[in-house]
Amino acid sequence: MLAGPRPPRADAPMTPRTAPPTRAPRLVATDLDGTLLRPDGTVSARTADALVRAADAGIEVVFVTARPPRWLRELASHVAGHGVAICANGAAVLEVGTGRVLAERGMPRDLVGEIADRVRAAWGGPRAVHLATESADGFAYEHLFRSSHPVPAGSPTADRIEDVLGASTFKLLVRTTRPAGDGYADELAAVVGDLAIVADSGAEGLGEISGPGITKAATLADWAAARGIEPTDVWAVGDARNDLSMLGWAGTSFAVANAHPHVLAAATRRCASNADDGVADVLDLARALADGVLGSTR
Repeated sequence: MLAGPRPPRADAPMTPRTAPPTRAPRLVATDLDGTLLRPDGTVSARTADALVRAADAGIEVVFVTARPPRWLRELASHVAGHGVAICANGAAVLEVGTGRVLAERGMPRDLVGEIADRVRAAWGGPRAVHLATESADGFAYEHLFRSSHPVPAGSPTADRIEDVLGASTFKLLVRTTRPAGDGYADELAAVVGDLAIVADSGAEGLGEISGPGITKAATLADWAAARGIEPTDVWAVGDARNDLSMLGWAGTSFAVANAHPHVLAAATRRCASNADDGVADVLDLARALADGVLGSTR
């Protein structure tokens, strides 16, 4: 049985090296996979309740994820009442309840083609480099690309990704026949250079490429600024290296206990793991501060 509502655990989201928060955030930005979602990819009953209670306290919650828009549909019933998702590592802003793309920063065809050519030239050609894309239109892939997730029926496919590109690409996905170790994303970034941004969301052997300057932090900063929210009024929660930019931008950052070592070192505070509803603890603390339960408000 999943735990229901419980008092905020003021101890859980703290680390010894920082003082406890004394002011409620206006906005909580949280990653999904490995962070808000449980290890099986679901939203726990306690986290779902914490989302509702945070919204009732006037705290905005935005989901900031590497997931493409099509992967947010399964979460709509849990999060539709809680705003938007910044998805594809910052390349798109999605209205979760309707699936409508509110804003996008995709790569044009010529840039995707240039990146593809550069990676193929460096890593052994089209037999060794296998590509796919995510866009507002969905998934497209090369015949040799092997997805670790089910491929939607009717997804465009070709020998070369250039033949199935749309006008705007959120992410170029790269798999290769090279050994994929912890340094895979860094090696890919060295090949791509200043053409684009390579993100590491923790998916083994998968490179995720977005347009130049496109990060979770950049899109979150623009989204917050449009609403008059300063970084000091933002709490961010994450687990993977692609969360580092967001955690560094936010005034207060939390790493879940299961986070990558670089994230644990960078965050100002820690919370329980995604298996133990760490994000719910953070949301409950924010709500308690907003309600004045812990003696402070905004």
